[in-house]
Amino acid sequence: MHLAEPLRTVHFSRERLTLEDIVDIAHGRAAAALSDDPAFRSAIARGADFLERLLREDGTIYGVTTGYGDSCTVTVPPALVAELPHHLYTYHGVGLGEYFTPAQTRAILATRLASLCKGYSGVSVELLLQITRLLDAGLLPLIPSEGSVGASGDLTPLSYLAAVLCGEREVWRDGVQVPAAQALAQAGITPLRLRPKEGLAIMNGTAVMTALACLAYDRADYLVRLCTRITAMASFAMDGNAHHFDEVLFAAKPHAGMQQVAAWLRSDLPTAEWERNGKRLQDRYSIRCAPHVIGVLADALLLFRTMIENELNSANDNPLIDADNERVLHGGHFYGGHIAFAMDGMKNAVANLADLLDRQMALLVDSRYNHGLPANLSGASGERAPINHGLKALQISASAWTAEALKLTMPASVFSRSTECHNQDKVSMGTIAARDCLRVLELTEQVVAALLVTVRQGVWLRCQLTPDLPPPAQLAAMQAALERDVAPVVEDRRLEPDLRLLIARIRAQDWSLYA
Repeated sequence: MHLAEPLRTVHFSRERLTLEDIVDIAHGRAAAALSDDPAFRSAIARGADFLERLLREDGTIYGVTTGYGDSCTVTVPPALVAELPHHLYTYHGVGLGEYFTPAQTRAILATRLASLCKGYSGVSVELLLQITRLLDAGLLPLIPSEGSVGASGDLTPLSYLAAVLCGEREVWRDGVQVPAAQALAQAGITPLRLRPKEGLAIMNGTAVMTALACLAYDRADYLVRLCTRITAMASFAMDGNAHHFDEVLFAAKPHAGMQQVAAWLRSDLPTAEWERNGKRLQDRYSIRCAPHVIGVLADALLLFRTMIENELNSANDNPLIDADNERVLHGGHFYGGHIAFAMDGMKNAVANLADLLDRQMALLVDSRYNHGLPANLSGASGERAPINHGLKALQISASAWTAEALKLTMPASVFSRSTECHNQDKVSMGTIAARDCLRVLELTEQVVAALLVTVRQGVWLRCQLTPDLPPPAQLAAMQAALERDVAPVVEDRRLEPDLRLLIARIRAQDWSLYA
């Protein structure tokens, strides 16, 4: 019997986190723990203590002794100050749409915790510990995905976190919806009574869009590698020209990500056989220019990582509390413009991968362009051939998924709406952009699954035509892995089960692809 490896622990403090930290917590590969360093905890406590002192001295503090947003001119009577944060999360309980998944919710909790740990939010150590308790106990707020304009942060979705910390609304527990009060009591967790600024600190930030961006980045990064391997298999299946990925050729155009994709293709497709057999000079663009398409995402990911991780490691609520200099700083760090840009850009580049693979599939199934393979890559022969249609319908579905992905590439960030009595008159739409990006990733992964079936079939058929020229080592290994999941399509069959299995493998990142 193999013992499960212990989870790694991500320690939350003022130190910088990576997006992989959030992804690992989301997928249950890491646990979250609040740093017990006395200096860190003292820094957190100083912010909350300063606010308490300022409140006693009758200081005017936005969202503490005033109303919210355009109601900042409304003074809250001292006797009602303690109730204000609970009203904030209560009236923001207006979310709709599908609930975030458990993985997405874990990422949201971890991302909000990261921001509050920067020490500028005026919250107590106890609040930070309460978030770790939820993660440790597997009590995940039931958060509707729709209702945020991305400034003043993710107010509505994060109100569901604030409410659950206080024992209100509902949680996921082992996949079942349970009232938060019941779940906390059974876990031995005492509901919080929020301190004056804590409701605002929890809700007034970019945690939802940033958490989704971390998850999107992880999926997009894997697709870069997987689409490269699929391109190599498509090139082999169509008896393509491996010289299109020559090192000297790509040295002449110095985009590092594009050059990396070309290098991976060279490792998959040695050129010796092309030279021996004298193949055609130029393949069509969806093969020849694949590094130029996939490379756009590969290069852009470097910028997107910087933007996402900077947001992850930011204090992004308002106002910020400068406890060391005893100042309250009013600003707009809740604005999610960088995440909106990253997600709008990422979904564009990812949708282009779907389009690239859709075009490769169109070539592979067409006997006019696939260089000797049967129409629709049907494996049927003899008297059975006329009634079998191979991958004809799969190509139609892949085209439908591609079209839907492309339709969603309209940038969300340009659709700012003036809200909340024109206080929030320019907003980021970052959370909508992130949700769109995840949907484009989902559709593109469906196209990728279709192409995995297609190249597995195409390589199998090519090997029957030219048994003396087997696929190079890395392609042979990938083909063997696919053969374990997908039988060759000889007689027509329903392919949905194969596709769903492959999608699960894609999302679990089951195949090791390149260094």
